[in-house]
Amino acid sequence: MTLPAKTLARPAVITAMLLLVPLVAMQFTSEVNWTRSDFVFAGTILFGTGLAYELISRKGTTAMYRLAAAGALLTGFFLIWSNLAVGLIGSGPNPANLLTGGVVLVPVVGAIMVRFRPLGMVRVLLVTALAQALVPVLALLVWPEMRLHVREAVGVTGFFGALWLGSAFLFRRAGINEPERRA
Repeated sequence: MTLPAKTLARPAVITAMLLLVPLVAMQFTSEVNWTRSDFVFAGTILFGTGLAYELISRKGTTAMYRLAAAGALLTGFFLIWSNLAVGLIGSGPNPANLLTGGVVLVPVVGAIMVRFRPLGMVRVLLVTALAQALVPVLALLVWPEMRLHVREAVGVTGFFGALWLGSAFLFRRAGINEPERRA
């Protein structure tokens, strides 16, 4: 399958523009100090999210579907980004943060299983929100020393859970307005 140049160009240009922000900031302040690997990782995750949006948004014909897809992809992006930047349970390298990173696998696998159909995506994102809610519970069961970080873990879980649920709601609205197509 060959992708049209437009499909690749838009996320590539947006990625390049966003990466200019830290590059320019590094010229004016020592507070921003990215390495080459930081730029490569950021470019990969930004481009990947943009390309995923380009491909997934084609599956739906309504603006509501595209908004729902954008919401779910941005939630996954920010979950990964913040988890890698500061860690969501405790700080620094913490094995409990691997659970948070694993939450992103739920919508990826689920979306493929339901063929990106809006009403199937509702179920997938409800399961994702549940997986997000289970992260602090599992972290406490496996690593009892995480009890020191329960308050922040519950707050973060609630925030990202609400974003997953918001995307599920948007897919529900898209499913009402868009007939399910057989793929």
